[in-house]
Amino acid sequence: MNKTLVAYFSASGTTAGVAKDLASAIGADLYRIQPAVPYTQADLNWMDKKSRSSVEMSDKSSRPALADTDANIGAYDTILLGFPIWWYVAPTIINTFLESYDFSGKKIVLFATSGGSGFGKAVAGLKSSVSADTEITEGRILNSVSELKRWEKSL
Repeated sequence: MNKTLVAYFSASGTTAGVAKDLASAIGADLYRIQPAVPYTQADLNWMDKKSRSSVEMSDKSSRPALADTDANIGAYDTILLGFPIWWYVAPTIINTFLESYDFSGKKIVLFATSGGSGFGKAVAGLKSSVSADTEITEGRILNSVSELKRWEKSL
């Protein structure tokens, strides 16, 4: 078995577009990570310290609930995991996703969209959410089609 899954969380649609293009380009399956309560524009206002995203990102133990946990993770060897960069790390819903499944022996390659920052401490912030034998590596920031095309050649 050498199947790949592109799993992604997208609050505004940007990461969703990249994930769909990536899955199509490499012939991978696609899975959308959805919060039980969708984010509104007000929730995503990072300038408001009381907005939902600001509160979640201030509390590293925050684990927003998922709408479902029906991804068949056991069918895949490699998971390309995408998300927008929030405060130089992955949104805490990514920790929720990782803690909801058994990723033992799997390889997780991160990709992200960002308004200007790199991965920051995303890998370090996610490692504690998986077993020790799960490999998590930093992939690429993919903000454009040209960046995606360069990365897909190396996959």
